[in-house]
Amino acid sequence: MAEQPVDQKILEFIVKNIVSNPDAVQIERKVDEMGVLLSLKVDPNDMAQIIGRQGSMAKALRTILKVAGAKNKARVNLKIEEPAGSSRVNREAQKITDDIINDLKI
Repeated sequence: MAEQPVDQKILEFIVKNIVSNPDAVQIERKVDEMGVLLSLKVDPNDMAQIIGRQGSMAKALRTILKVAGAKNKARVNLKIEEPAGSSRVNREAQKITDDIINDLKI
């Protein structure tokens, strides 16, 4: 098997050391005319560690990848794929649901 590109190695190293289930980490790399796209999949229970508070971890990962890409004259983007079993709730939908429930209580 060919050696992984530097950007993919960096992402894999960081993510596997953050998550509770490193065996579930999957990274897919696609290259096109727009640059490099790294798609990250993790265990549903590890999404909070990858996103971080207010997206701070995701933002930091993207910054590191942009620096690695710039060094190799490539534009690198990160897509964090939400797992099928994720419990993340759409905040707007949750607010609407809460408003309806409160209206029914009156």
